[in-house]
Amino acid sequence: MPGTRFYAVKALSSIFLENARPKESIESYGTFLDRRDRAFMMEIVYGVLRHRDTLDWILERFLKNPRKLPDMTRNNLRTAVYQLLFMRVPHWAVVNESVEMEKEYTGDAKPGVPAVVNAVLRNLIRQQETFKLPLKFDDPVTDIAVNTSHPAWMAKRWIKRFGEAQTRELAAANNQKPPLTLRANTLRTTRGLLIGTLTEKGISADPSAYAPEGILVRDNVTHNDLSFAGGLFIVQDEASQLVTHLLNPLPGQRILDACAAPGGKTTHIAQLIGDNGEIIAVERDAGRLERLRENVNRLGMKSVGIIRADVTELRGHGTFDRVLLDAPCSATGVIRRNPDVKYRHRGQDLAEFGQAQLQLLRAVSVLVKKGGTIVYSVCSIEPEEGEEVIKGFLKTNGDFGIIDAGPSVPGIFVKDGLFMTFPHRYNMDGFFGAVLCRKD
Repeated sequence: MPGTRFYAVKALSSIFLENARPKESIESYGTFLDRRDRAFMMEIVYGVLRHRDTLDWILERFLKNPRKLPDMTRNNLRTAVYQLLFMRVPHWAVVNESVEMEKEYTGDAKPGVPAVVNAVLRNLIRQQETFKLPLKFDDPVTDIAVNTSHPAWMAKRWIKRFGEAQTRELAAANNQKPPLTLRANTLRTTRGLLIGTLTEKGISADPSAYAPEGILVRDNVTHNDLSFAGGLFIVQDEASQLVTHLLNPLPGQRILDACAAPGGKTTHIAQLIGDNGEIIAVERDAGRLERLRENVNRLGMKSVGIIRADVTELRGHGTFDRVLLDAPCSATGVIRRNPDVKYRHRGQDLAEFGQAQLQLLRAVSVLVKKGGTIVYSVCSIEPEEGEEVIKGFLKTNGDFGIIDAGPSVPGIFVKDGLFMTFPHRYNMDGFFGAVLCRKD
């Protein structure tokens, strides 16, 4: 029967070759494993994703043409090197299992490959002091790119924007395991009561620093471990919770959540209005819409109506007091949760994201009542998707203006009317947000 590492390698191959999402890929292949082995698989998959370019740089010192190897073999070697350098796995076990995997699953098609895998790993073990991390490079872009496994184009632009020291901090934060953050469902409980319930079950949890409904879980637990509190919380990063507070929704208002799935912000809006009002949650993807529906039902929200539609073609639903547009983006603010993001985009993609986001913002702006507000947000830290979208919008939409967030969010996150968070500064995801008011 295939072992845990085999399923980890299969998951990595589906992520890199088929653009599968890590969570879905792990869920697919992890169904064959018990809880302990599944956790080991997750450690390997996310570890390789966080450090892929570092692993590849080292492998290139031992292989002339690593790209000519079968994809399963490349991911087998990445997995092995990750275990050798980042995990406390006996060297002999790593080598033996890697070689046996090649013999069983690729040996017939590529009879020389198991010997290559064996030679590469044994040579690395003999020379491991030479490749002791962090590696040393004179050029700061190369140094950051290789040691933190961030694309060179990303490291270069961040150095220009933040400086070398902050770029190192940001890239290092992206490679840390993020905290498990919950949002208490205040329609059914309070944050204090929920923390008490968690504590009674032996789960260490504390109030989040900034979001008033947020809870940081200190223990290493899964969503299933929290099933006893079903309906009392939803998993949501603190920065994402603060975005909903930017909207400042009020009871009795009509509110549009334009890109609503999976429902974190939709259900948060319902909480903030006491489930008293009308929320239209729009999602065009059928699979994501089902997740939205599940979360709304699980938390017991009655004020939410769900529509499957393209928000740019939304007609016949009137205008709204509040509109939230949490737009699709490059997701560079959530790399620590989705490390595959680092390898999915190029620098030139950011301008394309920005143009698409600007079109979405223009489309939903006509649905805002006079005197109403729209919050534009993205889980990106790139100016092309944040400040530049707002500037482009205001150039052609003179009936809107930026308004101050006021007391709805802490002032440390707001500069010149723009909301920004960063993983390396506040241990929360990177988000951009702006509140735009339609003039009377």
